[in-house]
Amino acid sequence: MASNIGIMDRSDQLSRLGLFDSRVPRYTSYPTAPQFTPGVSADEMAAWIEAIPDRSEISVYVHVPFCRRLCWFCACRTQGTRNPATVRAYLETLKSEIGHLRQFLDPSVRIARLHWGGGTPTLLTPEMIADLAGAIADAAPLADGAEFSVEIDPNEIDDARLDALVAAGMNRASIGIQDFDPEIQAAIGRLQSYDVTRHAVDALRARGIASLNADILYGLPHQTRPRIAESVQRLLSLNPDRVALYGYAHVPWMARRQAIIPAESLPTPSERLELFRTARELFLWDGYEEIGIDHFARPEDGMARAAREGRLRRNFQGYTEDTAPVLVGLGASAISRFPQGYAQNASSTGDYTKRIRAGMFATARGHVLSRGDRLRGRMIEALMCDFRIDSAEMVECHGATQAQLSELYREAVARFADFVTVTPDGLSIRPEGRPLARMIARCFDAYDLASTGHSSAV
Repeated sequence: MASNIGIMDRSDQLSRLGLFDSRVPRYTSYPTAPQFTPGVSADEMAAWIEAIPDRSEISVYVHVPFCRRLCWFCACRTQGTRNPATVRAYLETLKSEIGHLRQFLDPSVRIARLHWGGGTPTLLTPEMIADLAGAIADAAPLADGAEFSVEIDPNEIDDARLDALVAAGMNRASIGIQDFDPEIQAAIGRLQSYDVTRHAVDALRARGIASLNADILYGLPHQTRPRIAESVQRLLSLNPDRVALYGYAHVPWMARRQAIIPAESLPTPSERLELFRTARELFLWDGYEEIGIDHFARPEDGMARAAREGRLRRNFQGYTEDTAPVLVGLGASAISRFPQGYAQNASSTGDYTKRIRAGMFATARGHVLSRGDRLRGRMIEALMCDFRIDSAEMVECHGATQAQLSELYREAVARFADFVTVTPDGLSIRPEGRPLARMIARCFDAYDLASTGHSSAV
């Protein structure tokens, strides 16, 4: 009984600190994308690409914004289409963008990590897959040992497309599951049976895909602890190498399709925390290691090794062991990251197409990083990845002074004294305070978030 009372007291304390009421960024970048402005131009994007050193290894993200049907829960920039001509026209524009990139990229540059996301990249036909992969290879070949990952929709894949992806070099796959409960699937507009998912997993494994990621959501309509436990156990039977346990972000003011989901069917914030804890316990019992705030991985997985060795990083896809200083985003709404700053393509496919056809990059907005941005961004990333900030790293790599760090630590200590520890080595979040990680990271964010919409802190 004493231990249950302790848990309840801790939950009450988390509640008093605002965990169940706050909306804060997920911090997949710093500053976050809502802070980007039109101040970064296509010419600046070109200059940043030209500045990539010879023989560098970079990362590339390719955005395919189309889905056969739109899931109601999704807040990604996607659009529904059943017209192959629409997808084919977009692919031609994407190839033009890749060709433009090739003009500014040194021929010695190689791609260490390539990711196709969406939307539904597996909407592409086998011929389109080969065509797109060939265009990318012409601009920058894959490096030795490169990772090529693709987001796979089990409802939108077959042997021919899988064979085309493997032939193009895919060696890692990510499958979106969300939840296996039929009532929950109906409520979020994502019908995907366990059998269909199992078939896709088996087909991937049969083709030698040794690294498999799965996404599952907590906080969905009608979700309860027994229901999420059942879905997690079914997911565990598929034996993924790593799992992303994301909290569903109900933001109908940003993603209008979410208005179809009745708000009264959603779990309360405190129930969301219990859903997360239920799923977390099951992953840990099954031998997965906890990675950051919402990932789990088998001990032998590369992400688990990176976490143990302090090499874990965070980007627009979440946690990663990718340490490349450059990420080039291709496609509508895609974001590029350079040492100098961020550049985001036009969001609408129409505006994106118009810019590319004019013979320039589709850059519509971005952010030039200041010295302060780099310091604060690394502090936030360290908290999100390792739950600690190393003062020595901030001094040696970012030019911070001990006095500056003490000032930056002060707000976090003042607000979260029971959950953070400050020593001469730095600041760390205690294990019981990890649900507050995003809120604690917010203390190091210099930008005004009052006018931007973000997801629940839990």
